[in-house]
Order: sequence, then structure tokens, then C-alpha cells
Amino acid sequence: MSSGAVGAVPAHRVRAANRQGIRRQGEYVLYWMTAFRRASWNFALQQAGERARELGRPLLVLEALRCAYPHASDRLHRFVLDGMGDNRERFREAGIAYRPYAEPFPGEGTRLLAALAERACLVVADDSPAFFLPRMVAAAAARLPVLVEAVDANGLLPLGAADRPFGRAVDFRRFLQRTLREHLALPVPNPLGDLPGRAEVPEDVQKRWPEAPPSLLRPGASLAAFPIDHRVAPAPCTGGERAGRERLREFIAARLPRYAEDRNHPDRDATSGLSPYLHFGHLCPHQVFAAVMEHEGWSEDLLGPKATGKRTGWWGVGESAEAFLDQLVVWRELGFNGCARGAAWDRYESLPPWARAALERHAADRRPYRYSRDELEAAATHDPLWNAAQTQLLREGRIHTYLRMLWGKKILEWTPSPREAWDTLLHLNDRYALDGRDPNSLTGIAWCLGRYDRPWPPDRPVFGTVRTMSSENTARKVEVKEYRERYAPPSG
Repeated sequence: MSSGAVGAVPAHRVRAANRQGIRRQGEYVLYWMTAFRRASWNFALQQAGERARELGRPLLVLEALRCAYPHASDRLHRFVLDGMGDNRERFREAGIAYRPYAEPFPGEGTRLLAALAERACLVVADDSPAFFLPRMVAAAAARLPVLVEAVDANGLLPLGAADRPFGRAVDFRRFLQRTLREHLALPVPNPLGDLPGRAEVPEDVQKRWPEAPPSLLRPGASLAAFPIDHRVAPAPCTGGERAGRERLREFIAARLPRYAEDRNHPDRDATSGLSPYLHFGHLCPHQVFAAVMEHEGWSEDLLGPKATGKRTGWWGVGESAEAFLDQLVVWRELGFNGCARGAAWDRYESLPPWARAALERHAADRRPYRYSRDELEAAATHDPLWNAAQTQLLREGRIHTYLRMLWGKKILEWTPSPREAWDTLLHLNDRYALDGRDPNSLTGIAWCLGRYDRPWPPDRPVFGTVRTMSSENTARKVEVKEYRERYAPPSG
């Protein structure tokens, strides 16, 4: 495991997104930050810095926030803007021109990238398979007059390492165990050193698209002026690279040692809490991996010699670290693999044929309870444990990992059809969860309807052979008494 030298971005993580060339007489190299919103541990930023050194031109970083993305709200805007505040400070300290832009109304920022690219040598962009980002990068690359390089910093395994989507975690785990050794080069923790000069933002761009003021980038600043959903309040946690690093430090010190034993028990609160920071790019998965392995005193020669596909034993670390790495690397990157390689990944039709057939056989079954989307959204069901999980989502933008499985299974049971259940799950997750709109959280939702699982006979009402869960059994298996009390929805 090596962080390599500055500039050593593995070639298989970089692709040309268009057929344009480099404009060597350009004024700067432009890094368009859209998915990996951080100033460290970032292959895309590292590639942009290397291009700047190679061309002898300064680096200009653009981080923009649209206001018309699906489910735009105070919660999601605030988390991103917190990260912009951190980035502004980091780039200022490094002497690098950074342009944070928060679109005041839909469409206002449409020409900003093009205006900056007109004076650029080339554009380096984040290469993420999630949400609307692939379409946005492809559309921009088709219009821009210079080379656009898209850089993959999504996970330990590059997206291009697999040429097909995997239908089971065990198969993906076996593939990863067979191929990961050759991909363990890490991004440089600090790629900002030794860059030539400082870019000047063109005066006409400054006037036409004023940068986000420092006051807006402070946690707690009002978002009332933005045309976004103000009914979804900011979460109680702060976004940004600093908060993500602190959360990682606290997890490794206090929770990782007991992760294997306690992570499924909501009352013990042993989960990492890192998914929002990974989703918004404030933390790098390589950074999390390196911190865990440093804690474990790990080296590559501890990796198992055979690709067995087993959950434990291959990494050569302790039980809790093995369990966490299976979530961070295997399950998280399984979702990214499906998102990048699977068709219609966020559509009901993407569920495996056996699961769709099982659910549709029972689509007309009588439901023991039926709730409207509004009732579910308000946590107004007969089930106190389910209501607690939904209340945590409303308040904090997250649901305990184990209970999110129950939450999804019950929505399937309480809605009129499996297709409507899918739509409701995506709506609630993407509107309220800080890690919504992400391949990893979509994996959890799709698992509730059979993806990455197998048939579980006998055939049952509503579910068919899709695995069922009940609140009663969950409460017997894991500790939820304090959780249920903490997140009891307001009465009346």
C-alpha cells in the first residue's frame, strides 16, 4: 500500500471524456469539482495538479452548487456549503485560486463552466457514476473546446476493473480479492504543494457569477434566499472535510474496536457515521481505509493468498476491522459497480428477475396495513419501531444501518404494489437521507426487494420468496429499547 509520488495517478483511473486537445497557451488548468469535494486524498485534484506542473500553468478550482437538483433542500445544501467553507480555507492556505459558486436560481450558473473553460488549457472533472453527474459531465465535455479528463476516485477498485455488474456480494468479493492487490496505490494525502503561480479568475466571470460569500459558507448561515425545499431542515451534523476527519478519528478510537459485536444493535451506536461524508466526497474511501489499516498495523503481505469470497480472514486484520472493511469496500463498491455497469440501476426494472416475479405474483395480495406516502413520511404507522426509524431519518438524515433494512421491508409490506414501494423508498431516502442519491444507499433499498439476495422459501403473502423481516423479531435479535424511546415521534 503506497500513496505514491505527486502525479502518480494510475492511468486506468483517467479517461478522456471528449476528443478535444490540450490548449497549451491557456491561462490555467481548470479542476471542476463535482463529486470529490475535498482538498486532500483526491485523485482528480492530484491529476489536475500534475497537469498544471506539466504545462507550467496555475491551477483554478471550480466548485459549484446547483439549486434545481432533485430533492434540493436546506439539509443537502447546508452539508455541501459546509464543505465549501473547508475547501475555501484549504485552497487559500495553499495559494490556489478556488471559486465556490452557489447558484441563486435555476439555470443562472449554466454558462459558468464554459466561460472558465474558454481560457483553460484543459478541464479535469470528477468521474462518478451516481445521480445526474455522469450525464452532466458528458454533456459538458461534448460542448467544451478543450480536453476534458474524467478521473475515478470512487473506491479502492477502479470502476473500469470490472466489465460486468455482479449479482451477488460473494462473487464481487471473490473478484475483488483476486484483483485488488494491483490497485492499492493510494492518492496523495496533500496534492497541493509546489504548483506554479496563482490563477486569476477573469473579471467578466467574477462580475457575472459572484463567488459564494464567506458568510454563506459558515455552518448555520441562512439559506432562506435559495429556491429549495425549506421544509427539510439541516441535519444536526456539520458537513465538510474537517468534520469528516474528526468523525473518522472518533470512530477508529471509540467504535471500531467493538464494531463486529455492537454494530447491529441500535442502542450501542457502534456504526461509523461516515456515509454522508463519503457520499458528498468530503472523505475519501482510500483515506478511511488507510486510517483503519494504520490502526491495525497492517501491511499488504497480510492479505490472504486465495480469493475465497469469504467475509472474514482475507484482509489479515482483527475481527472488527474485517467486518468494517466488508462494508466499506465490498458492499459499498458493489453498489458502485452496479451503478456503473448495470442498466437502469435506479429503476424497479433493475431488480433481479426472480425477485420481480416473486413480488408481482403477490402484488394483489391483501396487505395487513396500508399507508399512504404522506403517512409513512410523517412516521404515522401502528409500529413504534418503524416510526422511530423514520423519525431518525426526518431529524438526522440517517437511519441506523440494521433498522434501514427493516424500514425498507415494511414499506414493501404496507404499500399497494412493489413498484409503488420502490418509488416510495427512493423518495423518502433521497429527500431526507444525507447519503441518499448514492449507489451505496440504493444498494440497501434494492436489497429490501431482493437485489444481491437469494430466494427464501416458502412462498409468503406479499413477499413471495423475497426475504421478510418483522419488528417483533428485530426487537428480539438486537437492542432497540433506548433507540425506540429516543426517536419516538411527537404524540398528537
